[in-house]
Amino acid sequence: MPPTLVIVAHGSRDPRALSTVEALLGRVRELRPGLPVRLGHIELTAPLLADTLDALPEAGEAVLVPLLLGRGHHVTHDLPRAAADAAHLRTRVAAPLGPHPLLVEALRDRLAEAGWTPGTAVVLAGAGSLDPRSAADARATAAQLSERLGGVPVVPAYASAAAPTVPAAVRALAARGHHRPALAAYFTAPGRFATQSAAAAPGLAAEPLGAHPALARLVLHRYDQACAQPYRPAGRELATA
Repeated sequence: MPPTLVIVAHGSRDPRALSTVEALLGRVRELRPGLPVRLGHIELTAPLLADTLDALPEAGEAVLVPLLLGRGHHVTHDLPRAAADAAHLRTRVAAPLGPHPLLVEALRDRLAEAGWTPGTAVVLAGAGSLDPRSAADARATAAQLSERLGGVPVVPAYASAAAPTVPAAVRALAARGHHRPALAAYFTAPGRFATQSAAAAPGLAAEPLGAHPALARLVLHRYDQACAQPYRPAGRELATA
């Protein structure tokens, strides 16, 4: 059997989040029949990651693929710790989903579904993190999205922990003559931060990435990358992007 793919979502009190993530798992299973796929959450929602790992067979193998978009604390600390705590498993931790061209493909499609028109500037709204590497990843995604959209300004903004906020990014774009920018939801599923960010958009607001086919392909890409990395018994490695 190949290593079990454990998709790790953040967790949310918004009931739409779980159904969205489960739909994404369904797409992943369709793309890779026979691959064992499980779900675990970092907090707030069952099943929690620790419970998912505890339920896997003794001496089995697992790859944790975070549904997280940059190198924040959950990716760099919480997931390696959870892998190390699952001492009965050989466990690897994959890289976060972003930045990657498949994410840009999904963001572009969500904007198009919301009615984005060429020439309209974009605020790329994400959760935010105190880790500066997370902001660097968001800036890289914003640059890739700008190129994909024909060079329009794309400004990353955050719902917490980092600057600028979505309202501040909107004001900055207005100062450059872009008064009704679109909002690209840099979230894998609905939740408090996604709703808060959409409410601050002066123009159209795209839906979160959700069960977009490109996201399912990216999950499997990160899984394959991690499987190709040498296993380290401490279980605290992070696969490279």
